[in-house]
Amino acid sequence: MQPRVYKTPAIVLRQRRLADADKILTLYTARLGKIEAVAKGVRKSRSRLAGHVEPLSHAVFMLAQGKTLDVVTQVETTESFAALRDDLEAMSRALYAAELVDKFTEPRAENFALYRLLLDTLRRIAAGADMDTPLRFHEMALLTHLGYTPELDACVACRSRLEPVVNFWSAGAGGVVCRDCRVAQHATRPISPNAIKLLRLLRHGRWPDVARIHVDAELALELERALGEYVRWVLERDVRSAAFIDAVRRGARAGGRRPAEPAAPREQTVQADEPSAALPID
Repeated sequence: MQPRVYKTPAIVLRQRRLADADKILTLYTARLGKIEAVAKGVRKSRSRLAGHVEPLSHAVFMLAQGKTLDVVTQVETTESFAALRDDLEAMSRALYAAELVDKFTEPRAENFALYRLLLDTLRRIAAGADMDTPLRFHEMALLTHLGYTPELDACVACRSRLEPVVNFWSAGAGGVVCRDCRVAQHATRPISPNAIKLLRLLRHGRWPDVARIHVDAELALELERALGEYVRWVLERDVRSAAFIDAVRRGARAGGRRPAEPAAPREQTVQADEPSAALPID
């Protein structure tokens, strides 16, 4: 029986080595959600496939269904996002956005909205001087779409409406805590009225409204810390690319020295069944 061959637009979230010459790609597709597929021969020096399957690439993949993993047979790049990979600041943000989609989703769970969100986020990071506001929008949109929206209108403890004063942020409690409840909730991070207002704007999910707002450095850092804590609490683990963003910033502050990139994923050897009709591009 001939294997089923199908075509799908997808974004490459990450890749890891397989045996001597192959790689396993983690793709986020338009209709199938997150899948893994083998790119055979991609590590060979003459591979014509290699340049099309780099992380963050947006392409149309032709895949042959296998017993354990599908196999990439052809790729047509739609957007390479090479500019993102050539700029450490941009690449760190883009990898963070991709990692969030990877960690928040299960394989083969169709979610076209998340596919569009990630694609739009990569385009916004590539196009704008402000690379952090698109990430905050990405975080909030992802959380909201998956049902993890933080509480921003009332105190998560006493349910009283929040006053326009400095309140407190508690990722573990699920959002903002009023001043009267901060001790009982062990909420130690202050959050300003402007930060709460911008978080509410992000929650509405309308990028044109968010894009019109100028976010100064102090407010940007406040938002990053609050949403970063919340993301880690929901995931119950760290996001590796967040440390990469910090490393890039430290390098920039130290005079533009290139920071050490995160360690490559540990090599794994996985046995994949290659369908007889799946011909690699090489």
